[in-house]
Amino acid sequence: MSRTEAGALLAVAHRAGNDLGNLRAALAAGVDLVETDVGLFRGTLEVRHLRTLGPHLLWDRSGLARRRALSLPTLRDVLVAMDGDARLMIDLKDPSPELARRVAALLREVAPGVPLTVCTKAWPQLAEFDADPHVRRVLSVSNQTALRRLRVRLRERPEYGVSIRLRLLTPGVVAELRGSAEHVLVWAVDTPDALARARRLGVTGVIGKDLGLLRQVGSAR
Repeated sequence: MSRTEAGALLAVAHRAGNDLGNLRAALAAGVDLVETDVGLFRGTLEVRHLRTLGPHLLWDRSGLARRRALSLPTLRDVLVAMDGDARLMIDLKDPSPELARRVAALLREVAPGVPLTVCTKAWPQLAEFDADPHVRRVLSVSNQTALRRLRVRLRERPEYGVSIRLRLLTPGVVAELRGSAEHVLVWAVDTPDALARARRLGVTGVIGKDLGLLRQVGSAR
C-alpha cells in the first residue's frame, strides 16, 4: 500500500482474519487490509483475540471460553488461505519476543518476499523483522501514555504506519504523526459518525468490523 490520495482512506477489516470464512468475505469485499490476531501457545502460532488464562481457558471482556471448545486456526492456515495476497495485517497479541521471532520465521518460510503488514503494541518486537524490509511495520497505541511515547519515537525513527484508538486523536496530532508515518490508521470505526470523525481528523485509514461501511470507504476513492 502506498500513500493514499488526498481524502482517500484505506479500509481495514478488524479481526476478520481470525476466522477463515470471514477472511475470505473481507477479501472479496475489496478491503485494503484484513487484520488477524496472533498469539503463541505451546509453540503454536494461534489466531485469536482471546487471551490465555492458564492452559485450559481463554478470556476477553465478554467472558471466559474453554480452549477445548474452540477450533482456532493457526497463522500458517491463514497464510495458506491468503495464497500470496499481501492484504494481511498480523497483530501480535502477546508481548514476548518469541512470538515475533516465530512469526518472522514463518513468513520467510510460507510467504517469502510478500509485503505483509505486522502490527504490535510491544514495539521492540518489530526488531525481529529488521532483516525483512518488505514487511510493513505498524506501531499500535491504545492510551495517552503510549501516544506520548509514540510521538517521541517517531521523531527519532519514522515508521510505515501507526494504529491508534480514534478518541485519542486531534487534527494537530494526526498532522504531526503523518510527518513521520506514511499511514495513520484509527479504530474502531463502525458507524457513519465515527467514519466522519476519522475523515475530519485527516487519518489515512480506518479499522472496523462493518464490511458494508468498509465497502463505502473503498468506493469513495
